[in-house]
Amino acid sequence: QVQLVESGGGLVQAGGSLSLSCAASGRTFSSYVIAWFRQAPQKEREFVAQLTWSTGSTSYSPYVQGRFTISGDAAKNAVYLQMNSLKPEDTAVYYCAVRRQFTSNTLLSYNTWGQGTQVTVSS
Repeated sequence: QVQLVESGGGLVQAGGSLSLSCAASGRTFSSYVIAWFRQAPQKEREFVAQLTWSTGSTSYSPYVQGRFTISGDAAKNAVYLQMNSLKPEDTAVYYCAVRRQFTSNTLLSYNTWGQGTQVTVSS
């Protein structure tokens, strides 16, 4: 069973950048899809970006497309989320999660979650 630990959150001004990390232990990401989600206060958890480890393909929420970049490092067994041009509406707790490849991109498909890291963007 893979275990996930996020880091890199913090406070940043609008227009700034942050980089989040998701480190995995227990097994490698092969045959998994790794995704970032976020949850703002009193809102539902929403999809941000995903990386299919075996192919390197990525996809993004339209709310972050062009501003955020997801990437992976096999040597470190880690996934990153580079967030640029941050907006106050990006404020949320960010989670990484994994699901098996070829499962649907729904919350129920993600069987392992990290503890989350807070990102706060001030205006």
